[in-house]
Amino acid sequence: MSHPPCLGRSLLRNDVFLDLSLVLLQKLDAYAQERQDFIQHFSQIVKVLTEEDIGHPEIGDAITRLKEVLEYNAIGGKYNRGLTVVITFRELVEPGKQDPDSLQRALTVGWCVELLQAFFLVSDDIMDSSLTRRGQTCWYQKPGIGLDAINDAFLLESSIYRLLKLYCREQPYYLDLIELFLQSSYQTEIGQTLDLITAPQGNVDLGRFTEKRYKSIVKYKTAFYSFYLPVAAAMYMAGIDGEKEHAHAKKILLEMGEFFQIQDDYLDLFGDPSMTGKIGTDIQDNKCSWLVVQCLQRASPEQRQILQENYGQKEAEKVARVKALYEEMNLSAVYMQYEEDSYNHIMGLIEQYAAPLPPAIFLGLAQKIYKRKK
Repeated sequence: MSHPPCLGRSLLRNDVFLDLSLVLLQKLDAYAQERQDFIQHFSQIVKVLTEEDIGHPEIGDAITRLKEVLEYNAIGGKYNRGLTVVITFRELVEPGKQDPDSLQRALTVGWCVELLQAFFLVSDDIMDSSLTRRGQTCWYQKPGIGLDAINDAFLLESSIYRLLKLYCREQPYYLDLIELFLQSSYQTEIGQTLDLITAPQGNVDLGRFTEKRYKSIVKYKTAFYSFYLPVAAAMYMAGIDGEKEHAHAKKILLEMGEFFQIQDDYLDLFGDPSMTGKIGTDIQDNKCSWLVVQCLQRASPEQRQILQENYGQKEAEKVARVKALYEEMNLSAVYMQYEEDSYNHIMGLIEQYAAPLPPAIFLGLAQKIYKRKK
């Protein structure tokens, strides 16, 4: 089997894309610098959100808690979503217009995307009874936190809109960004709702786990906020607000988001926790995961019965039996073939729909997610 997700292999079929892949390789050093600058900007984010009120006689203690929540939950990830805002902004805006103030705004909007991610993760870990996240104990699992973490998640969300007001209120794209973040939050919460009602606690109904339902869940729960949101934010900041341009970008980015979530489902079970930073719980949580959907499509009556008896159960031996069933059905090979097919499909969409945006924006995202291990 070939491995097209290494940029510069299957792209050989198109000289333009080969040139672009070489450009991407040349930008790796620049990306490392962008990442360093992005991480360093976090201290400014915390300062802006907390410095003024941390000694306030009435709310000072709450602001101290906000600082702790920010510093535990917003950092430690890959920062791909936030960095996508900055990198896309740099691609779309001519260098002469990339003044320090506009770059500060791009960095801040990137951190707004990361705060949205942190808000979702703190909440999701509670709902899924997860143990670890980004290589450390989930926030709600820490001593003295518990379900107070629900309010901490609200603090993370509200910080987004404080930052947008502080940094972008005077910009022509301010309302576009507000509406984009609100819409992306709503879409993600609708996706999470679909996820939860498809697999209610204590009720394993394999008939609910259809491919159609799965695709709806991942589109809304992951693709909008993880892929369309950061690129769209940069587009608005660059003055690109046309419906056609956004529709074309969305067509590519939602497909990427679907693959990303399928990949996440695969890594939940078959990934290395020391690499992924979390211990997967999809089987015991009765999740409508890509793996269970694929298993059901291929299962014999006997295999379906094994799944029925063991899926959505907390006992370690039952979880192990489901994993053994997946291995018997060679779902790893099914995933590898899917990854290759998905990559080629995405490359076709980029060729067709990227313009007038630089294809390098989308190729850079593809480079980050295909063949990832964490």
